[in-house]
Amino acid sequence: MLQNASEWATLPVVKHYCQYCPVAHSLDVIGERWSLLIVRDLMGGPKRYTDLAGGLPGIGTNILASRLKDLEAAGVVHKYRLPPPAASQVYELTEYGRELKGVLFEMARWGARSLGPPKQEELHPGWLEGAIRLVGYAAPDCSGRFVFRVGDEEASLVNGDARPGEVEDPDAVIETDSEGFYHLFVDRDLSRATVTGDRTAVEQLLGTLPAVELV
Repeated sequence: MLQNASEWATLPVVKHYCQYCPVAHSLDVIGERWSLLIVRDLMGGPKRYTDLAGGLPGIGTNILASRLKDLEAAGVVHKYRLPPPAASQVYELTEYGRELKGVLFEMARWGARSLGPPKQEELHPGWLEGAIRLVGYAAPDCSGRFVFRVGDEEASLVNGDARPGEVEDPDAVIETDSEGFYHLFVDRDLSRATVTGDRTAVEQLLGTLPAVELV
């Protein structure tokens, strides 16, 4: 991990803003293309190189390797090998890296103001769990067990924590399409969703989320 400004000054100019400013320094660390999306995907836990590559359509293998190397050097990511029988090398966020959770949420909320609802073909496998994780960031004190079904995707929110697939004994199951999911959390509009179970609990969950004012 680079420790001080003099060490950062040794980085290539293309990766360094040459300004003593915490915003510029943050961009030195995570401002390269793909870097913050790698951090986003690692928020769900450790991943193999192949898992990261599969979850980032369009990234070149050389770019992914370079970004991981830079993030590791900056103390954002560390890699280690799982014990047998898995024995796979995985990448994981450090405590320093996990502190970007709030940054990711604020960027997601800001971006949602002008993003608009998705088209199904724009979504890649596993997107729902990542979206539910952002909901958990927004409502860290929420309680309850919720299952979401959007097309072929299934994910759950349990007391603010996102989980893949369906959990047992949910308080409510929410089914909708990708556009309905967008309006559910941006507009708090349940009219496009089918709720099985405790609808009031779902309404309370939506009520804990900060408002998103569209532009």
